[in-house]
Amino acid sequence: MLKAVILIGGPQKGTRFRPLSFEVPKPLFPVAGVPMLQHHIEACAKVPNMKEILLIGFYQPNEELTRFLVNAQQEFKIPIRYLQEYSALGTGGGLYHFRDQIVSGSPEAFFVLNADVCSAFPLVEMLSFQKEHGEENSFVILGTTSNRKQSMNYGCIVENEKTNEVLHYVEKPSTFVSDIINCGIYLFNPDIFQHIGSVFQKNQQDMLLEEPTNGWHRAEAIRLEQDIFTALAGQGKLYVYKTHSFSWSQIKSAGSAIYASRLYLNQYHTTHPERLASNKEGGPTIRGNVYIHPTANIDPTAMLGPNVSIGTGVTIGAGVRVRESIILHGATLQDHCCVLNSIVGWDSTIGKWARVEGTPSDPNPNDPYAKIDSETLFREGKLTPSITILGCNVTIPSEVIILNSIVLPHKDLNRSFKNQIIL
Repeated sequence: MLKAVILIGGPQKGTRFRPLSFEVPKPLFPVAGVPMLQHHIEACAKVPNMKEILLIGFYQPNEELTRFLVNAQQEFKIPIRYLQEYSALGTGGGLYHFRDQIVSGSPEAFFVLNADVCSAFPLVEMLSFQKEHGEENSFVILGTTSNRKQSMNYGCIVENEKTNEVLHYVEKPSTFVSDIINCGIYLFNPDIFQHIGSVFQKNQQDMLLEEPTNGWHRAEAIRLEQDIFTALAGQGKLYVYKTHSFSWSQIKSAGSAIYASRLYLNQYHTTHPERLASNKEGGPTIRGNVYIHPTANIDPTAMLGPNVSIGTGVTIGAGVRVRESIILHGATLQDHCCVLNSIVGWDSTIGKWARVEGTPSDPNPNDPYAKIDSETLFREGKLTPSITILGCNVTIPSEVIILNSIVLPHKDLNRSFKNQIIL
């Protein structure tokens, strides 16, 4: 019997994802046509003997999250529950707080997946790897190869190349340690709670030496990466399974959401070919990988792609050009407008002959190990050139040009902007 735990974080996280996270919890943001979380759940549901999927986070339960869980349970025929933390407890603290729920039913092992990663999720391969490597009760980290410079932005793993045992683990080191990085996907067994419990007890003891201010909360805030993996490395308990079959990426910023959408759309050729649009008589011109929701209304003279996702109820007029973009629910793209490297928010309108364009934030195409850089909005006091984001209910009038800008919800613009945050 197996279980899966997906760590979804909460509203205090995801600041780099604004303004999109104002309208919907980040884990429910559509990537390649479906909520980000659905890619994780689909992968977990395909694992044989998977009995339950648990979501752990500190979002307040709301109608949108509840509806998603009900629909996912019906579609994948597997119990899915949300366990709400009373506060942000870290990647290890949330697991420890709900350990009784996780070990209920005596699962032999369970997966832990961070919600903000894009991956092919080689979960079955990780199971096989765990049985072939190390002791019976060993733990597995999914790893991949990065370039030397970018590796320092992730958890770095030093392995025994013959056994794949993790000999050393450092989270975001200040100097180069290893080009093998942590993908945020793990395979544990219940023994992991002994190691997390030891950290919890140490935190409690440390709290006794300080003034008693919300000590329980501070003791329970535990990080898998810094507090657990660093201690387990070199003890014959922790192993790394390296994946090379699919480009892995984090989804920290809106720009990385477009890149993740591209990766998932490409993956659909083998996993969900029915989700990919094709050129048909009387339909729009499709270039490359494109997802179109069945409720969208698209003029046959429009051209879409490559790497475009069109949401529910979207209207696209004559001569419209869309490339490398995500168009969200209810948006309207009027005749002859152009949308490139952008996210068009819910129920927004782009007028005739308007142009909405961002700057791609893709990894270096000449470096096979390069990852996407999830930069902050500002660098040296200036807005970082990045994709253009239109928030909810934004109106772009005809013939206006918006370049590398972020437009917050409920704005009606009447002039062109470049490199701006429009409040």
